[in-house]
Amino acid sequence: MLNLLWLQSAGCGGCSMSLFNAESPDLLTTLEAAGIRLLWHPSLSEATGAELVQLLEAILIGEQPLDILCIEGALLRGPHGSGRFHLLGGTGIPMIDWVSRLAERAQYCVAVGSCAAFGGISAAGANHTEATGLQYEGELAGGLLGSDYLSQTGQRVVNIAGCPTHPNWVTETLQQLALGELNEDQLDRLGRPRLYADHLVHHGCSRNEFYEYKASAELPGQQGCLMENLGCLGTQADADCNVRPWHGEGSCTRGGYACINCTAPEFEEPRHSFTETPKIAGIPVGLPTDMPKAWFVALASLSKAATPERLRRNATAESIIYPPGKQNDKKR
Repeated sequence: MLNLLWLQSAGCGGCSMSLFNAESPDLLTTLEAAGIRLLWHPSLSEATGAELVQLLEAILIGEQPLDILCIEGALLRGPHGSGRFHLLGGTGIPMIDWVSRLAERAQYCVAVGSCAAFGGISAAGANHTEATGLQYEGELAGGLLGSDYLSQTGQRVVNIAGCPTHPNWVTETLQQLALGELNEDQLDRLGRPRLYADHLVHHGCSRNEFYEYKASAELPGQQGCLMENLGCLGTQADADCNVRPWHGEGSCTRGGYACINCTAPEFEEPRHSFTETPKIAGIPVGLPTDMPKAWFVALASLSKAATPERLRRNATAESIIYPPGKQNDKKR
């Protein structure tokens, strides 16, 4: 039986809210089946106040084993590195001090969500709170624990990045840890589990036919590809949101909203509107992963020339008005 402790730092709690919607099976059934005992979670546990402090102290002195430490939310080092912008209630001790000491005891340390992984939304703008991730500050290694940190099993922080995380990314990562199968080979260069980070949001996107012909939406709510004009980064974002839709139904692109690449460091600072595609000489600045610019220009020109009239018209419509059907050669 593995012992899991979940603490929330600076964030919205969205990753927990998403996790509570885990299905087939639900969260608690998944943990039980994996042999994981939940020591404490701020929303699921009855213990609070002195009881929680007693648990944390028992972990620090070695009386209570800690196998998996999950941190949700960014770590606040401000003001001036003191960490006193965020004290653990009833202790007068900064959360960053608790997390640093608990991480030394943990067999595995897991950052749940992009805030805990890289700083995320909490670190946006001037970052007056000095928010950071556990082992990354943006795209730079370091963060609260430092780039050299290794858990008791000799492993770096596992970064389940996303804003919020898909519930299955979390449950499947925990299952891998319980089985002893989550090693360095199963993590990408940013410490993200490859079980979802080896995919692109583009994979399985319901708008892929429009993308192939570069039949693009021009305004929100239209059916076409969102990459050319509306800021979609699905061809660059490492995640499988469209391969396994959220709750079996949706994703950002299926809901008509551009992918903002929320699993990546510093996604919160795009330096332009999330819903606009920066261009130079009419060519999108952010091109699909691994595609040279010259290839994209050539492909886009050919694709646009070959776009079926059905796709061309549907792309700028708010619903499908021309269904697929065999073309009448006599009318062409």
